[in-house]
Amino acid sequence: MTDTVHDMPGRRSAYPRLTGGLRHAVLIAISFVMVYPILWMVSGSLRPASELFGGDAGLIPSQVTVQAYRDGWFGLQVNFGRFFVNSLIISVLATVGNVIAASLVAFAFARLRFYGQKFWFALMLGTLMLPYHVTLIPQYVLFRELGWVNTWWPLILPKYFAVDAFFIFLMVQFFRAIPRELDEAARMDGCSAWRIYRKIILPLSMPVLATAAIFSFIWTWEDFFGPLIYISEMSQYTVQLGLRSFIDSSGTSSWNALFAMSVLSLVPIFLIFLFFQRLLIEGIATTGMKR
Repeated sequence: MTDTVHDMPGRRSAYPRLTGGLRHAVLIAISFVMVYPILWMVSGSLRPASELFGGDAGLIPSQVTVQAYRDGWFGLQVNFGRFFVNSLIISVLATVGNVIAASLVAFAFARLRFYGQKFWFALMLGTLMLPYHVTLIPQYVLFRELGWVNTWWPLILPKYFAVDAFFIFLMVQFFRAIPRELDEAARMDGCSAWRIYRKIILPLSMPVLATAAIFSFIWTWEDFFGPLIYISEMSQYTVQLGLRSFIDSSGTSSWNALFAMSVLSLVPIFLIFLFFQRLLIEGIATTGMKR
């Protein structure tokens, strides 16, 4: 009876460790299943083309070669590095425009009072339910009349007019959590609305600004449909259009080069998550919370 009593605490302490280990094992297995396509793509970029779709197409290649990276980088009419530069320019400019325009509109909705504020805010949220394809033809006709087809302007300039309602809504929720006493104290010191926005709201909103910037950069970098519609000259292609160039409808697709350049196209996104993950998590976790 005494031995049984002494054994109970040890069994109780072992049970949480057992369930915790089992839970981690299941999560690791699920994570491996989700990451497996990326691992196979990396493996495919390092193996010879002859065994890419052969019988032995496991993760570990029988022969490691970097020829696919050379073929992908120099295999098209335009150096693939040009596509990286094009995507970087478009993504950075679009990100800057998104953050500036969305923060200004969000500041107006969250901190100012004006006629029809609730109506315009509801109308803005309603645009979130509009599919991109609904406005595609009117936008294309407009940009064609402006002479912007086959240029980067349709991909960059609209971002400076706060067209992404998601980021506006995200920032509005964050701005509303900032105490209004700060605005009142600043107005007593003679600050205008513009100065309150620059000196108080923006410095306190770095997490949500970083979150919007990260998502905006990633979505612009990965955008395929927009560049496909508006860009036709290869020297102006983005990375996504460059990747499509490796797929030939005649059946002579260069899959090794496609995998190699796809791996390289993931590097900027991976670096952004690596260096800014703290701000990203903080911005998502604190959005809409009362402080």
